[in-house]
Amino acid sequence: MDASTTARRLGRAAALAAAVVLTVTACTSGGGGSAGDVAKSEPPRQDSQDINAKPLDQIKDGGEARFQLDQWITQWNPLQVDGGSYTDTVNLIRALEPSLFRTDASGAFQPDPDYLVEAKVTSVSPQVITYRLNPKAVWSDGKPLSYLDFRADWQASNGKDPAYNIYDPSGYELISAVEQGADPSEVKVTFSEPYADWQNLFRPLVPAAGIATPDDFNKGWVEKVPITAGPLKIGTADKTAQTITFVPDPAWWGTRAKLDRITFRVMDKAASIQAYLNNEIDLASAGTAAAYGQLKSAKDTAIRAASPWDEVHISFGGTGALADQKVRQALGKALDRSALIKIANNGVPVEFKPLGNHIIMPNQAGYQDNSGEWAKSDPAAAKKLLDEAGWAEAGGGGPRTRDGKPLELHWVLSDGTAQAQLDLATAAAAMWQQIGVKVSLDKVAANDYFAKYVTPGKFDIASWRNTDSFPNSKGLANFRLPVGDNTFSNPSRLGTPEIDALLKKAAGTVDPAEAAKLYNQADAKIWELGHTVELYQRPAVVATRKGLANYGAFGLATEDYSKVGWEK
Repeated sequence: MDASTTARRLGRAAALAAAVVLTVTACTSGGGGSAGDVAKSEPPRQDSQDINAKPLDQIKDGGEARFQLDQWITQWNPLQVDGGSYTDTVNLIRALEPSLFRTDASGAFQPDPDYLVEAKVTSVSPQVITYRLNPKAVWSDGKPLSYLDFRADWQASNGKDPAYNIYDPSGYELISAVEQGADPSEVKVTFSEPYADWQNLFRPLVPAAGIATPDDFNKGWVEKVPITAGPLKIGTADKTAQTITFVPDPAWWGTRAKLDRITFRVMDKAASIQAYLNNEIDLASAGTAAAYGQLKSAKDTAIRAASPWDEVHISFGGTGALADQKVRQALGKALDRSALIKIANNGVPVEFKPLGNHIIMPNQAGYQDNSGEWAKSDPAAAKKLLDEAGWAEAGGGGPRTRDGKPLELHWVLSDGTAQAQLDLATAAAAMWQQIGVKVSLDKVAANDYFAKYVTPGKFDIASWRNTDSFPNSKGLANFRLPVGDNTFSNPSRLGTPEIDALLKKAAGTVDPAEAAKLYNQADAKIWELGHTVELYQRPAVVATRKGLANYGAFGLATEDYSKVGWEK
């Protein structure tokens, strides 16, 4: 893992399970940062991507592209919590399974004609979506795509059967029926309540034959992809060598993928820089000072940047002293976000600006800063909140106490955390010390970070990146109250019925402007709750091999591995 952990909507990406750590950088004697800052560009605009886009006739047939993976993919089912919560799994499985819609650089949904002839709202009360499938679209077991696949995905993901360990029920829980339409290539999906982001469902579509039972759903995709229907298929998966290759699927009915092979190799971010410099991989993240410093002048290299749905935050737990909202609010008010962001931004060529919203990114329509007083640095107000919560100043610089117990908290970090992230955490801890809160930085094994600490909620303070919580309705999983043992993507378990209601109402509001108002109302309540202190939207800054086409920094767009290749 990388220094800050990333999660796809951590789970969030529903239960939040694997991730990559939050990589921030600083100018420090610790060796994790840059010796000096660099000139910065403005964050990329809303509709930007930087992928060296080329038409297919300008791309060579054949060849290989080589990319880094943060960790070995164990669970390939994107509807299952351990699959859906990991960004790389979801991105890769969309090359192997039907993704009915893709997003363009502005985040708008576009139907994929290889799978869809048409999909549209055919009734508004109740809301009915009618899908007309491409009759050429078949699974690798020879069965055509049909309503049976839609129905299986819905029944597994709607949250009604706890035996299915699902990633996120958003949208699926509002479906009341899935039926065949006028013929086998037509599917009708009926909703019990309106759902604005219906195009984000069945992305990808998982075959009914692969999830026939809860056991198939939870275990049948471990270390394998049993059935596919995409332009690529898995060629080899070598767990010992930690490499996976994708190759063109000869059964594919659409345009053949350009490359003969795409190789994914597991390595941490630090190793990937040297691997790129050694011409072992063709793209490396340049989003930290140390990485950018090494990669910016590399031979035959282009630096590309775009703004994806990718946020960096500090999360608070919901137990012990932090079960008190005033304590969480005090921790937020004690932070000088601008100072922390400056640490992160040092040496990186794109400006990091404070993020004032948990749900909508600055390059999305409807964004507004709702942080208000809760993200304003005000140590005096923070101390007052702690006084009101019954935590008395101890004097002599020691931690506050209540009922004889000191106010001591623990920030859990992966032992793979880069020095720069430690610098940021250390700076935050010093700010909290000024208001009488002692925060220890506790390193744990990288493989245990999510599984044993974050996901089960065994943390006071933690930091990770949530990525791809887009469209906005995906944000519900990040902040909704748990249902039984299902914490969705909200490991702190913090939430309120009011926030749930606002987010659900927003998800059912078809008018984008009205929906944005509701999302912003919910976001203001999330700030007040003291759930998470947002820091900044993290731009994607990557170094790519010159000549690599249709790959790089995608912004809000969906990757299409079948179009990746080398310029003629």
